Amino acid sequence: MPRTARLDTPGLLHHVMIRGIERRKIFNDGKDRENFIERLSVLVPETKTRCYAWSFLPNHAHFLFRSGPHGIAGLMRRLLTGYAVSYNRRHRRHGQLFQNRYKSVICQEDRYLKELVRYIHLNPLRAKIVMDMKELDRYAYCGHNALLGKKKREWQDIEYVLGFFGKRAGEARKGYRSYIKKGITMGRRPDLVGGGLIRSLGGWDEVKKMRLSGQDRIKSDQRILGESDFVMDVLSEAKEDFSRKYRLKSRGFNFDKVSERVSTIFDLEKGYITGRGRQRARVRARDLLCYWCAIELAIPMADLSKRLDMTLAAVSYAVKRGEQIAKEGGYHLED
Repeated sequence: MPRTARLDTPGLLHHVMIRGIERRKIFNDGKDRENFIERLSVLVPETKTRCYAWSFLPNHAHFLFRSGPHGIAGLMRRLLTGYAVSYNRRHRRHGQLFQNRYKSVICQEDRYLKELVRYIHLNPLRAKIVMDMKELDRYAYCGHNALLGKKKREWQDIEYVLGFFGKRAGEARKGYRSYIKKGITMGRRPDLVGGGLIRSLGGWDEVKKMRLSGQDRIKSDQRILGESDFVMDVLSEAKEDFSRKYRLKSRGFNFDKVSERVSTIFDLEKGYITGRGRQRARVRARDLLCYWCAIELAIPMADLSKRLDMTLAAVSYAVKRGEQIAKEGGYHLED
């Protein structure tokens, strides 16, 4: 059977998994792990990818990425090829290191981001590499300890994840750790690694219940983890998204041009919209600006965060509000 084409729409969450060929080790020791981390520290920012969670085990690794403007494939190709060459040279071996292609499942953010962060960061505990939460807190090869402030990883997006657990750093870290700890009793989560609506719903029993209740039109795809509407949207966007973004950019749409469009709609100066302040009109205009820039043009939220002097979490919420504003007001980026 021919393998399914990978979906690589920019700006979406990807749960990425890599495994050693024939389940062999891809990390022999700390030097190998540090080599991989060094590559991540260069390539993640360079490709404008966001990394929210990650964990290394001897023969496989998990990542939760938000793809940059050019998708996830370029990052993974450079990351895995460079590491494999280095690994083979160091260990005097030849041939393939990784099992087939890396696996990438696009995930519905509002439903699964926190769940996936927890699942990925509990991997070392489930694999008995560490024996309890205290050891996990200190485990260097997992994004968990960076979220607790025990290890600094410039390439890992700490603020965005902690923003879901509290406004202050201490409060957020405490809430995050409590959330992780509650996941220990859940055991392995096949619903989070395989993709597809059927697994997302909890298996065929749940699907049957939906069908008995009249909800028989469900859409699933093993490359996507999310509800039926999300699956359909991603599949549709995969076909239409690139052509639309290309058309917009060919017409000169960038941050400044979007700002001009928002300025016209709300009759506000561009500098006022992008400035600091919580006035209702300013916030609504800024929300629409964030939505169009992030979704229509795939400008990374990290870039918007810097331009607008906002936290990543604030930009994320602004994008969601901006989508609602666009729908309610009937606003369109193109005249």
